Amino acid sequence: MEKRTIQAIIILMSVALMGICIIQFYWLKNGIDLEAQNFDNQVRYSLNRVKQNLEDDANELENLNRSIERSQVSIFDNGKDPLKKIIKPSLDDYRRDKIESQVANIAWLLNPEYALASISPPDLSRYLRVELLSQGIDLNYDFGVFSNEDKDYIITNGKFNVVNVSGNSSDGGVATRLSQSMYQVNLFDSEGRTTVGSLRIFFPQKTSFLLKSVLPALISSILLTGLILFCFVYTINVILTQKKVSLMKTDFINNMTHEFKTPIATISLAADSIGNPMVKSNEKMIDRYADIIKQENKRMLTQVEKVLQIARLDKKDFTLKLVDINLNDQVTIAVENTRLRVNQRDGNIQAHLRAKNAKVIGDENHISNVLHNLLDNAIKYSPEPPDITITTRDVANGIEITVEDKGIGMSKEDLKRIFEKFYRVSTGNLHDVKGFGLGLSYVKAITDAHKGKIKAQSELGKGSSFTVYLPHDLNL
Repeated sequence: MEKRTIQAIIILMSVALMGICIIQFYWLKNGIDLEAQNFDNQVRYSLNRVKQNLEDDANELENLNRSIERSQVSIFDNGKDPLKKIIKPSLDDYRRDKIESQVANIAWLLNPEYALASISPPDLSRYLRVELLSQGIDLNYDFGVFSNEDKDYIITNGKFNVVNVSGNSSDGGVATRLSQSMYQVNLFDSEGRTTVGSLRIFFPQKTSFLLKSVLPALISSILLTGLILFCFVYTINVILTQKKVSLMKTDFINNMTHEFKTPIATISLAADSIGNPMVKSNEKMIDRYADIIKQENKRMLTQVEKVLQIARLDKKDFTLKLVDINLNDQVTIAVENTRLRVNQRDGNIQAHLRAKNAKVIGDENHISNVLHNLLDNAIKYSPEPPDITITTRDVANGIEITVEDKGIGMSKEDLKRIFEKFYRVSTGNLHDVKGFGLGLSYVKAITDAHKGKIKAQSELGKGSSFTVYLPHDLNL
């Protein structure tokens, strides 16, 4: 897939995700606003119902007081039987009650604070609770009755307030919350009466209640958006990884072709030379060309074996032949086998065998290959005469082997990927370093199989060092 195509997909999917998030936020906000409006309407409806109940109670109380006064006067002023009058009210009694109700209304006009003071706190609490529950509102709240004459709350949270020395009767915190509340209704202001006060209510948990109402939709939205985002990031990561793998495999095929082309050409040339009549008559030349064919064929088999080893390691289709190994001896052998190549380039290689307990349990062939791979890399990535040091040292429960060089080094980006298959450290536009990019991948796989660890340190222009840790006992 082309780079521009990948970039276009990333941009389009990012825009789509942003659009989805914006739309979800818009609908969630609308949902909360709608719930808030519905909540406001329910509270105001409940307050109006409570207001009506309070006004009805005030009317009944005034009428009752008038009836009691009238009954007392009728009992003591005339000798008629009061029970008879109560059981069989006359038409005059009905007219009198009507007149007294009108008188009560006139009393409100003359003394409106009388109606406000007649409110029963327990009844008010009960009215509010019943009306709010009937609207589906089951929240904690503060409420109070505010007197316009006293400029204070005469009732808060179902209790009468007593005026203190400072002239304030209500709780400061409750009063502040109620004064800021948007939920209030004027009391006893019907039929042209002057407003004497108001009933106010405040819900401390209103915000959490509204959010709770849209919580299922909010959680579902977040989870689904997160899932889409995860899939998007994962898909892009897979695409980029596959692209890198594809490039590395292409590079691997090119390198393998180059590595095989040289020995094949050499073998072909040697075979043609053997067929020459002049060479046929010279046994020494035949032996020489036969030896060249043998060496080049061996070189090709070595390269093929590397590829097959990695394939077996990937499939976990290999078995370690565990034996007791002295790593100091293995390092010595590897250094001596490498010394000739180093000397040909006027370089230097030295070993510091500082480990006193160098015995481990492992596969001798694979561990030998690990050491040779590390030394081979140190030579290949040293453009100047190689200067290589290999050191063994004792550590807790095992031994460490460090291979250091003073070659070209690596960048931090290369350092993160050097153990990936087919990855090769870039040396510029020139491909003067041979290999398939499988050596360090093989080293890490074998180290892991021995329950060991490998780490690398490097700095551009100053060289690299690889440290392999192997335990004495695989069962630890």
